[in-house]
Amino acid sequence: MNGELAGYAKLIFESTEPDIIAEWPVELSRLYSHQKFLGRGVGQALMDACFARAKEAGRDVIWLGVWEYNPRAQRFYEKNGFRQVGKHTFLLGSDPQTDLLMQKNI
Repeated sequence: MNGELAGYAKLIFESTEPDIIAEWPVELSRLYSHQKFLGRGVGQALMDACFARAKEAGRDVIWLGVWEYNPRAQRFYEKNGFRQVGKHTFLLGSDPQTDLLMQKNI
């Protein structure tokens, strides 16, 4: 925005988890908006671009993992049509963390 990096998104093709139900899934691995641009439509613009790219690539599902203690992100994903389909536990150092697995049909 105005010449500044406002955010970025990363899709990973050929990635899935056991709870994801799809023939041709794509993972939304990262979706970040710079703190100073929160609430200015950056996240939605990136999300729309990810949906378009996934559809263009012939994918049937886009999925992601979101930290269980990030309600703002969860609401954003739900607003965009994602629904929770499972959970994934991972270690952050020696601390177990849980991501909620969410998916949306394309």
